[in-house]
Amino acid sequence: MKPVRLISRVVALAAVVLVGAGACTLDPEGDGSGAAAPAPVSVTERASGASVTPGPDPTTGSPSATPSRAATPKPSRTATSPKPPASPKPSSTGYTGCPQGEHQRAVESYLARLGGFGPVTVDGKQSAADCAAIKKFQRRYSISPAAGRAGTTTYSVAKRLASTDVKRCNAGSGLTFCVDLTHQTVWAMRGGDVVLGPTVTRTGMAGYATPSGTYRVANRNLKEWSNPYEVWLPYWQRFNGGIGFHETTTYLHNGSIGSHGCVNLLHRDAVRLWELGSVGTRVVVFGRRPGT
Repeated sequence: MKPVRLISRVVALAAVVLVGAGACTLDPEGDGSGAAAPAPVSVTERASGASVTPGPDPTTGSPSATPSRAATPKPSRTATSPKPPASPKPSSTGYTGCPQGEHQRAVESYLARLGGFGPVTVDGKQSAADCAAIKKFQRRYSISPAAGRAGTTTYSVAKRLASTDVKRCNAGSGLTFCVDLTHQTVWAMRGGDVVLGPTVTRTGMAGYATPSGTYRVANRNLKEWSNPYEVWLPYWQRFNGGIGFHETTTYLHNGSIGSHGCVNLLHRDAVRLWELGSVGTRVVVFGRRPGT
């Protein structure tokens, strides 16, 4: 009987070793359509001004049948303290309250032209007044982080706004919503006067370019559900087929992506446009978004 019992124990042990736990990877970003999920959206303006896309987690090997004991790390004989974070680079004036960006002088120039953000000195040197004005500008247009640094995103937004010519919109005498696709800006006019903006927008990406033309707001909804893309569209105002104004659901300043034709807006601008508009409001769209 002993050989039989020994064989049974060997067979049982082999079964335990060979049978493993199956792993199934669920993509939380998937939309159920089978299409690849979009890349994560950056929410910060880093020192380089480039958007951030986190890389995938490193792949680990197959789990063993029995967990191994992790070796306890041995303390080093000489303890080292972590290095302190680098201090902001001072400008030539010696001011260190805000980091100075690579577009300092240009941003100062654009903010001086736009007005409304406080005094700035166009000299390419960061100062307390420049820092406060840039921070105020960044907060207004939801540029993150609003640290007062004149980086690429701040430069791009300021340039587009300062370069927008509101007279190019054939507004007429009544209320008109104007969309400049070239500069990616939006504003509203009534009787020749600007009553909103210009402010920033993000329109259709390549393959879904927002068409130019003159339209009318056809219907509105405080919270519209998009069937094709399964997402809520706050402060929805449709003006051309399935295209309309709405609050963005992603970081507006990620220029590597875009809408499927809609005119994306920051929250405060979507709310204000909703308050101004009504069914029948005239919409003028002109220009073309670069790269589409």
